[in-house]
Amino acid sequence: MNRNENNRESLITLEDVTLRIGGKMLLPGTSWEIRAGENWAILGSNGSGKSALARAIKGDVPHVRGKLLRHDPEAAGTRIGYVAFELQEEILLREDRQEEARFFSGNKGHALTAGEMLLRDDGNQAVLDRLVKLLGLRPLLEHGLRTLSNGEFRKILIARALLRSPKLLILDDPFAGLDVGSRELLARTVADLMNHGTQILLVTQRIEEVIPGISHVLLIQDGRVAQAGRRSDVLTPERMKSFLNDGKPFLEKHLPALPLPAKRTATETTAAPLVELKHVAVAYGDLVVFKDLNWTVRRGENWAVVGPNGSGKTTLLGMITGDNLQAYANEVYLFGKKRGEGESIWDIRRRLGVVSPELQLQYRHPVPAREVILSGFFDSIGLYRKATEEQVALADQWLEFLDMTDRADRPFNRLSYGEKRLMLIVRAMVKTPELLILDEPCQGLDRSNREMVLALMQGIGSGGSTGLIYITHHQEELIPCINHVLKLQKVGHEIISRLTGPGPDSPEKNSLQKAAR
Repeated sequence: MNRNENNRESLITLEDVTLRIGGKMLLPGTSWEIRAGENWAILGSNGSGKSALARAIKGDVPHVRGKLLRHDPEAAGTRIGYVAFELQEEILLREDRQEEARFFSGNKGHALTAGEMLLRDDGNQAVLDRLVKLLGLRPLLEHGLRTLSNGEFRKILIARALLRSPKLLILDDPFAGLDVGSRELLARTVADLMNHGTQILLVTQRIEEVIPGISHVLLIQDGRVAQAGRRSDVLTPERMKSFLNDGKPFLEKHLPALPLPAKRTATETTAAPLVELKHVAVAYGDLVVFKDLNWTVRRGENWAVVGPNGSGKTTLLGMITGDNLQAYANEVYLFGKKRGEGESIWDIRRRLGVVSPELQLQYRHPVPAREVILSGFFDSIGLYRKATEEQVALADQWLEFLDMTDRADRPFNRLSYGEKRLMLIVRAMVKTPELLILDEPCQGLDRSNREMVLALMQGIGSGGSTGLIYITHHQEELIPCINHVLKLQKVGHEIISRLTGPGPDSPEKNSLQKAAR
């Protein structure tokens, strides 16, 4: 470290700190210092403790040993901005409680809008106007929080944190859920903040997201801080090779042992389409999401749905799952039956598996992880029926496969974000559904777990028994079994198809990747 760096004032100092979440100790004996003018990234795998470390600096996670010092009074309290998935969960849970209170008190009121939340937290209209323009938020301000897509909500949270002109801004996985254009815009915005004196603490598991301007990196491996220092000293080829190869083996080695469904017979594959949308129109007041949308998903087809934030991907899934009530005012067919014409919702759910950020938000209570998986057999949020011995054995088989047996009895809300996502994917697959809907399934996952999920999806999609509808903002995650693409835009849509699954370097795969941009 050079003399100029030694002369910088300390902002945050950790001396031999050990963190605690519940009864679990994390990052024992951690010593670390953030000085004025330094912008840090914390790199680590799912469950490594990187988010807990960031929250300890914020003041939300206790340390049981050592000292954690905030030297600058402006770096404490409201002068530390914080953006994370957990914060989104907390805000939506608070809004749910307020909505229940309004209902039982007879006060109709209205759902909190994005603009109202921003003004309520700070009230500085001039600063808000500048951020609205910078982040392109104007179309979102009148929308209720629950109508926002995952990526749109992320933009609002970033604006909310910036309203307070923080001395230190903590961004925990900020690029997840954002389309390519929004990721590029956010990277430029964060770079501009750093250039104007806001210090950044970026938490991520993707090395490519350590944007220019990040001067220092803290690397977590094997439950401890492996190295902390200047970016050029930490992100060396040798250390990054070790980091990327850290974790569980690639899933394809285990695919033959998985309880994947067998291929369906020729009679079954020529049966009614899995999904059929005819002349679908969806609007919220003057906001038109879809107009005259026609789309068919046949058996044997695996679809990727791509498009920018706010283009209607979440609305489309709601039309299929029935979570969007406008599905019943349109011609929406599932497994050959029209929505709203006598079909049992439980029969539909039995044949359908769903993984989404919205589903993850619904598991807010301390339900054991094994019970979350078992609830997939009954399509419930939580377990209200006794599972059979066979069902428990299958859930444990999946936990063992994921190398997460030690998490079986851990409360779901105490798992890391990535660990929660893996549990929900297994929850969807235990019943071997005919159609599996995956909304950003790799969001929040480190490299080894992304490989695991992508390989699992490839094994499911190439088996011919379960059809896939897969939403992603990352073109590199378009696995070979994807043979059709629906590209949504904020005005209109485009359907791109191919008949055979290409190899990873084929021209067909390249054309699909271009479509996903």
